[in-house]
Order: sequence, then structure tokens, then C-alpha cells
Amino acid sequence: MRKRILLILALAAVSLTSLRAQNVIDLIIAEALAVPDSTGIVDDYGRRTGWIEIFNTSTGTVNFAGCFLTDDRNDLKKSIIPKGDLRTKLGPRQTTLIYASGNGADGTLYAGFQVRPGSTIYLVSNDGRTVIDSLVIPATLPEGMSMSKRAFDLRQREFEPLPEPGVPSPGIFNGDMNAASKAEAMAEKDPHGGILSLVAVSVVFSALAILWFLFWLFFDRPAKKKAAAKNAPVKPRKEKKDKKAAVLSAPTTGSPSDEIAAVIALAMDMEEGGDVYAVIALAMDRYFSDAVHDAEPFVLTIRPKEGSAWNDKKQIFRHLPRK
Repeated sequence: MRKRILLILALAAVSLTSLRAQNVIDLIIAEALAVPDSTGIVDDYGRRTGWIEIFNTSTGTVNFAGCFLTDDRNDLKKSIIPKGDLRTKLGPRQTTLIYASGNGADGTLYAGFQVRPGSTIYLVSNDGRTVIDSLVIPATLPEGMSMSKRAFDLRQREFEPLPEPGVPSPGIFNGDMNAASKAEAMAEKDPHGGILSLVAVSVVFSALAILWFLFWLFFDRPAKKKAAAKNAPVKPRKEKKDKKAAVLSAPTTGSPSDEIAAVIALAMDMEEGGDVYAVIALAMDRYFSDAVHDAEPFVLTIRPKEGSAWNDKKQIFRHLPRK
């Protein structure tokens, strides 16, 4: 599906490039006559037929050879404009007539259909697919009257169809060649540029407001939430009861608590020999009598001296007399 879309876009780009290169998009159907009267112009064969006027809105020469004219939206190649004729080169701001005789073999500037009231005339590019311009012919178009487009702004190449039929004016530009452009009309209404400045400032501030809102929506709000969560008061954690801390926080004077006694009894039960019992008893006596104590509350430090015979087991052996 994506490849098909890319192919269509590429073809459209190529088509637009070719149109711009030949400037055929600068052509419009400026006027058309369906039913001529006795005052109408005659063609090269002396006949009075309907006609289609093509106008070049650009300031350069346009060669419209190879383009098509049709009154059928389903058949865009109904009548081709042949190549090889210098009359298909239309100068800047110039017009040419295509006679709608119904027979394209009559000549280069002849259409293979007749203009009929109630139909729509289409000017198609030389690719046979792109409609450059169109003009609606009312079904109630009177005899000898034509439908035309008037230059709304020649410099901007803007034209608008006239709402009512008018007197035919083949070969004559419909509108004022010196018509003021929109910029010139604005300059007359606002010579000091106040309105233009106000509009420009409004556009700039509107754009800034939109950018600020987008920044606040996508970038600023998450940062504020994160900062608020970071500055939120921290709930105090529930401290776990530490049995060891409870033991160490026991009173340092008087008789030991049950926990202290249990710890001492467990330590004494795990040791072997009488030396440990003696040291613990001495340290406890000195501790509870407030004679000496360590820096930490209820911490007894026992460090056996290296090289001492205190822990030497042979000192407690019974010595037998020698034989």
C-alpha cells in the first residue's frame, strides 16, 4: 500500500513539473459562445459557429499544442490541438479563438465538438488527464450572448466568471489591464501599514501562545509532577525492633535484665575451660560496681594477651611424680 502511494505521489510530482515547465497551467478559458446570431464573427470558411477563447495569463509565451478541449468530463481527449502550427504559441496576455465547428479536421484552431447550452467546456493539459480550466455554459444562454471570465486581479492571475451572459468580445481582454492588485488596494486603504502591523503582531503572538501551550502540555507538566513528587514530605519509616539494640540499651547499673542474663549464659555455655568464666565474672563485677567500663554501653571487651599461659591447657593438668 505504501509503495502504491509513493508511486502516485511521484507521478503527480512529475506531472506538475511538466505542467510548470510548459506553463500551460497559465491558460484559462476566458470566454465561450454557444449559439451565434447574425452579427457573430465568421471562421475561415465563412461560417458563423460557436467559439472558445483561450487567454494566456502569464507574462511569457505559452505553446498549448498537444492540449485538449472537451465538453465531456469522461472523455478528456475528445478534441486535440495539433502540433506543428505557430499559431499555438500564445504570447503574454494574448488571446486566441478555437472555433467549435464540430470537425477538428477543419484546421489547427478548430474543435471536434460544438458548444451547447447547458454543457461545460474543459481545457485539458497535454498529458490528457489534468484539467487546467473550465467554463460552465448556462442552459438558458440566449442566442448571440456569451459567458466570460473577468480579471479579478491580473497580477495575481485571479479570474471569476461573470454571473450573467454578456455581449461577445472575442479577441478583447475581459477586464482592466491596469487593475490594482490586492497589495496595491491594501496600500491605498492602509497607507501607514497600521492594519498590516496589527495583523502581523497578532499572528506572531498567536503562534507563541500555541507553542507555549504545546510546551506546557508535553514538556512542562511532567517536570512539575516529578518536582512535586520529589518535594513531597517523606513518610517516616516504621523502625523494626532490634532485640540486640534493646539488650544494649538496658540499664548499665544494678542487676542484669533477663535478656542480658540469657546472653551471658549462652556465651558461657558455648565456651570450654574455666578461664572464660573467671574473666566474665571479674568483668561483670567491675562493670556493675561502676568501677570501670568501656566506652560503649554494656559492651565487655575481652582480649586475651598473646603469649600468656592463661589459656594453656597444660597448666590445669595434674602432675604425677616421676618414677
